[in-house]
Amino acid sequence: MKESLWMPKDYSVQRISSYDMTGANDDGNWKNKITPGETRTIGDVIGPGIIKHIWITIASGEYYHLKKIVLRIYWDEETSPSVETPIGDFFGLGLGKYNLYESEYTSVGSQRALNAYFPMPFKKSAKITITNEGEEAIGAFYYNIDWEKHRSLPDETLYFHAQYRQETPTDGWTNDWERNSDSIVNNHENPKGEGNYVIMEAKGKGHFLGVTHSIIQNQGDWWGEGDEMIFIDGAEDAQIKGTGAEDYYLGAWCYGGCGINPFGNDKPEFDYDSYGNPLNGGDDRGAQWTVYRFHDESPVTFTKSIKMTIEHGHANHRSDNYYTVGYWYQTEPHMPFPKLPEVKERIPSVKNTKGPTFGKN
Repeated sequence: MKESLWMPKDYSVQRISSYDMTGANDDGNWKNKITPGETRTIGDVIGPGIIKHIWITIASGEYYHLKKIVLRIYWDEETSPSVETPIGDFFGLGLGKYNLYESEYTSVGSQRALNAYFPMPFKKSAKITITNEGEEAIGAFYYNIDWEKHRSLPDETLYFHAQYRQETPTDGWTNDWERNSDSIVNNHENPKGEGNYVIMEAKGKGHFLGVTHSIIQNQGDWWGEGDEMIFIDGAEDAQIKGTGAEDYYLGAWCYGGCGINPFGNDKPEFDYDSYGNPLNGGDDRGAQWTVYRFHDESPVTFTKSIKMTIEHGHANHRSDNYYTVGYWYQTEPHMPFPKLPEVKERIPSVKNTKGPTFGKN
């Protein structure tokens, strides 16, 4: 994009905003709060166009409002949303609390400023809604959504999708272990990805962009022994297989938190354009983590279907809590999304899954 800044642009800049249309200063609709159970349309525009940036900040004192407010986006008058996720998870905040970080596509600035930079093209229309599934009214909901109005878009244009999933806990096949390295774990085989956690699944033609992933450890030791396995175009064997979760998310050695000699037991956090670990909780029961990965250098293509999965522990032996949003582009129509979990099920909490309590550090 920077290389083309000197070229003329053939579009007009538009904005969807919560500004006070009377000219007064009620820009976040303090006087017209989003009540519990209410779905409010915050944007409904006619294309062709491309949403380029979303900025949102929320005035709410309700605990876990980031998990209780649901964002949905519909393209070209579809009845099934192409984006459906708790609003915090969409911006990489999968544990219902704010922490500052910056990636190429999602970032959180001070104070509670949510930003997304996914290009989202549409040919006919874009409709954006917010549903308050909490118990309290949202005090104010500010937003600026910047988009480009184009004369036309190419026929082969793909549509942006974002899908939330969770397992709380993941279904580990045993709790009779003390360390991830126990022989009962290390010698267990999973060549076909049976029981893997599914990040997203799609039918059509397109490419997978990436994932934000939050974890609560219900068991001690390191959560990330699981390998990613990506099944493309109906293949029984994964075309892409990895060597461990932290390897997929482009870190290494438990992100420094599991006391492996000679790597120490520091718990550094980092946030880069395409990958990061902005929340590092260590490896005891109750530890909280967030990681992300975007394949913008080479999105994972599919012509018929894709199933993006990752093990939860080696060969799926662990029973932790996983909260993810998968992001991808594809032709429409898309296959139905899984039913969004009830709000009470989305609230993060440690589950009693037995197994070890403490890690190595």
